[in-house]
Amino acid sequence: MLSRSLFIFTFALLGSVNVPGQTQTPTASPTPYAVDKQGVAPEKITPVPSIAPNFSSEERGLPDLGRVGVNMADQKTMTLQDAIGLALENNRDIEVTRKNVLIAEFDLKAARGVYEPRFAGQTFYERSTVPNVSIFSTNETTTQGALAGNATLSSYLPGFGTVVNVTANNQRVTTNNPISILSPQYNSSLGFSITQPLFRGRSIDPQRRTIEIAKRNLTLTDAQFRQKAIEIVANVERAYWDLAFNLRNLQVQRDGVRDAKAQLEHNRRLVEEGQLAPIDIVAAETQVANYEQLVYDALNLVNVAENNLKNLISPNRREQIWSQAITPTDPVSLVVPQVSLETATETALNNRPELELNKVQKEINDVDRKFYESQRQPQIDLIASYNSSGIGGTANPSFSSPFCLTNPDPAVCNAALLQPVLGNLGGPSTAFSDIFANKYPTYRVGVQFNLPIFGDRTSRAQLGRARVEGERIETQREALEQAIQVDVRNALQVVRTAEARLRSASIARENSEKQYESERRKLDSGQSDIYRVLERQTALTAARSSELRAQTELNKAIADLGRATGNSLKANNVEPKSK
Repeated sequence: MLSRSLFIFTFALLGSVNVPGQTQTPTASPTPYAVDKQGVAPEKITPVPSIAPNFSSEERGLPDLGRVGVNMADQKTMTLQDAIGLALENNRDIEVTRKNVLIAEFDLKAARGVYEPRFAGQTFYERSTVPNVSIFSTNETTTQGALAGNATLSSYLPGFGTVVNVTANNQRVTTNNPISILSPQYNSSLGFSITQPLFRGRSIDPQRRTIEIAKRNLTLTDAQFRQKAIEIVANVERAYWDLAFNLRNLQVQRDGVRDAKAQLEHNRRLVEEGQLAPIDIVAAETQVANYEQLVYDALNLVNVAENNLKNLISPNRREQIWSQAITPTDPVSLVVPQVSLETATETALNNRPELELNKVQKEINDVDRKFYESQRQPQIDLIASYNSSGIGGTANPSFSSPFCLTNPDPAVCNAALLQPVLGNLGGPSTAFSDIFANKYPTYRVGVQFNLPIFGDRTSRAQLGRARVEGERIETQREALEQAIQVDVRNALQVVRTAEARLRSASIARENSEKQYESERRKLDSGQSDIYRVLERQTALTAARSSELRAQTELNKAIADLGRATGNSLKANNVEPKSK
């Protein structure tokens, strides 16, 4: 050992001798002070002005533990079911979604209105005077009056695109034209017509397309309402458990103040007994002050959590609940659902509203594709009509036939010409009786068509767009299913992690209690010091808060799992009403 020490000493001595041929790097002389990059010494920098240099805390009492705007004497106990019910009833987002459902219902009623029969008509009196330009009349002007009443009843028949019209016309005409036989003259008719598409518009037309889309939109808004309800329920659950945690954490911090004060009094007795130094009292007083700060930090978190919950369940800012102190009454511990990944994923794929929304979008796309495929077909319609007319009136007192001008007795000639006509026509009432007697019928059967010359590019483009839209919706569904699977896997993992964290936190809290009690006994027996006791006390309070946090996080994880699988409403026995 001596020889080894001598060897090290000799080697160090040799290392300090200058060896010829080697240049020794000189050591720079130290500067009196360091200089920064800008050439200003730290001692020359202007000091930052102090804040409130003369401040001193003279008030030793604790401020009020109340919350802003809350009457602590007005306590409102609330279960989770109560909070969910209030949110679904009063939440503004839910109300907006409920209005969207009502709007969709009115849209469907409006679309179906196309099949309601339409009754249209007009009635008017018209009198006109025109100059005479006929060689058969000797009048300078011709005056004609007409009283008309027309009505049309039209309707679309669902199923085949059939259009039916019923038309009734009635007219009374008076004139001073001498070549008109009747004045007044009554003209009446009753007609029926039907138009039946043979290709385009037979299976689907714009009216039926609008109705089918309106039906899907109603389903779409129902799914959106359910999705919003699930989101609101999940948010209420999280807010409820946040408030429950923060209220209980506030109590934990207050218990910490109580324990710290008890330890302070215990230390004072030990100082009086001479077992501790008076300076140890200062450490215990500092511990009390630190715990009091944690109490107010916890109180602030209670206020934030309570306002967050009130914002979800209150209909407006003037409700009484804003001045009440909400007290959650549900227990923190919940039964952890035991579900496999396969079962949870299958449940989510059956329940998630996002997939239902995608399904409805696919159905709307199918309606569009069917419509545009129909629009590519030729427009050829079968038409059929029937019309029955009637006429009646009385002889025109101004009648004068040009054929009787050379007759020696024009009046007799005119009467002879009127007699066969008036005998066939009859009086004014025959205008209606002729219709039902089918005296003057008109029948028509035919085909009408409207064909593009160079092909219907618009319909082809619209059909191509609808097909691409369908492919896009299918791709979106695959992405949604994969995202839902990831969501479920993550939610399950969070539940298992939260359950394990709760177990570890419970063990840590139990051990912290034992260590704290052990350290206190050591202090009483003189085997420990106050600083270790305070350290154990701090660790115990933190362990209690961590255990409570782990319990709450497990509850929130269970709520998130319900949202991920789409079971939030069923798990809370909620049946949302969209009306």
